[in-house]
Amino acid sequence: MQRREAMKLGLGAGLAVSMAALSGRSWAQEGDANLQFDPEAFTELTTTITTAAGDREVVYHFYKAIPYVARPVDVTYQCLNVSVPIRIDGQAVDASQAPILFANSVGGYMPSSVANANGIDDSPPMGLPPGAAPGGIPGGTPGGAQVESGGNAMLDRGQRVSNAKLALAAGYVVVEPGARGRTLTNSNGDYIGVAPAPIVDLKAAARYISANAGRVPGNTKLMVSSGVSAGGALSALLGASGDNAIYADALAELGAAEGSDVMFASGAWCPITDLEHADMAYEWNWGQNPLPSGSLVDSKLSSALAGLFEGYQASLGLQGLGDFGPLTTRTYGDYLVQTYLAPAATAYLAGLSPTDRESYLAANPNIAWSGGKADFTWEEFLEHVGARRKGVPAFDALDLSTPENNLFGIDQTEARHFTAFSLREAMGDPNAELALDIPGKVVQMNPMPFLREANPTRAKFWWFRVGAKDTDTALTVVGNLTAAAQKLGDDVDTAMYWDAGHGANEDADAFIDWIGVITGYPPFSPPAKPPGGGTQASAIGVA
Repeated sequence: MQRREAMKLGLGAGLAVSMAALSGRSWAQEGDANLQFDPEAFTELTTTITTAAGDREVVYHFYKAIPYVARPVDVTYQCLNVSVPIRIDGQAVDASQAPILFANSVGGYMPSSVANANGIDDSPPMGLPPGAAPGGIPGGTPGGAQVESGGNAMLDRGQRVSNAKLALAAGYVVVEPGARGRTLTNSNGDYIGVAPAPIVDLKAAARYISANAGRVPGNTKLMVSSGVSAGGALSALLGASGDNAIYADALAELGAAEGSDVMFASGAWCPITDLEHADMAYEWNWGQNPLPSGSLVDSKLSSALAGLFEGYQASLGLQGLGDFGPLTTRTYGDYLVQTYLAPAATAYLAGLSPTDRESYLAANPNIAWSGGKADFTWEEFLEHVGARRKGVPAFDALDLSTPENNLFGIDQTEARHFTAFSLREAMGDPNAELALDIPGKVVQMNPMPFLREANPTRAKFWWFRVGAKDTDTALTVVGNLTAAAQKLGDDVDTAMYWDAGHGANEDADAFIDWIGVITGYPPFSPPAKPPGGGTQASAIGVA
């Protein structure tokens, strides 16, 4: 296997060097022949999937709970499911070269298992599977809420929506990987799913699929990742960090297959990412907004963090889309309004009847309607949103109480600080230093460094979505991801959903159509009926 010349990341790690080349191992030498996909080991299932074009009956082959590493830490989580359509509305479908939707269901950086799912429309639990022994944070809810296949609680105006089901109905192959998560412990009480385990597992799953090209149905060079919230962060990270050498040791330890984890494209909904800068961005964005109780957060802490964001944002050197100019803390509010928020509000209001629009505007005095367009300032938008969801700091809490603190736990230590700001504030020591392993793990969990260093094996197509009223993170996270990818010349489709909150996915069918456009493999459409009766075969993918 040929080595590729490595570029340098912030920690001195090389980019785009394969795990097998670094380790000097071969798949066969390790006895990893067991990591071969068996094309005959399926169950044939039938389901009805509601799409924008109506209900579709899909007959598909379901491959259940396939281990994707040779030496799993916990095979309940380190396994994946594959769904392959064979007939849609009675028409035979050949998905052998179809795009592959690589859809994770991670939420809150919790463990995600697909081991007990009995089909693509059978919602797996977010945390521990039914019957498993509890573990993780005391007082927590191992198992958590039920999640939809292909996305953790994605919502389209209050209705559940699944990218995975829509992709299957479009004639695409769907891979649903499980992954370890932050609350997962072993029998000794060690935390075995903390950073970087979630991204390492998803990369290992992608490598399994890639290594089985020709056995697993679908075009393994056309993998498109998707996820929401923490799953959205991991999807963006998969897209940005394809085949990066800094994960090599962790992948080798698991006995990952000798494949590639490069994504052709990445879809990320409200990604909770860029964690080492997330507290700063949150306070710049939502610092003046009250808590749900109506009280304000500590203004000193909030102002200090917002001030730090100024330096970070300037260091990125990003330009706004179009001819906007530099993205700085002084320009970013106007940029978000002009580029995303006002267009989203305009589309929403234009879709209302005159009576409903008048009622909406009366109830929302910060939003004006003039010349067929919504009009408001950044400050008026913030007032329109109202309460913020999180305290200060929002992610690296001083009392170590957030999911992200748990994500950076280690051994039997449940949670740790991952920013110098919070560590020093909590300890009252301006010279306190983070644990030595933290900086490397922070980079491994963040797509931004890979975009800043122009990882050559990153995804070149991006789909970003977030609700305009999503105060789970700062709107600048999606703004910066978009601008960073755009700076590299990548194809980026980004939008914000007006008045929507966390987990919104209000144009899921458009995402599926987008996959068809960028891959050149159009979604299934019912065959046309020519004059005189009978049917006429439709385009690619239909036998």
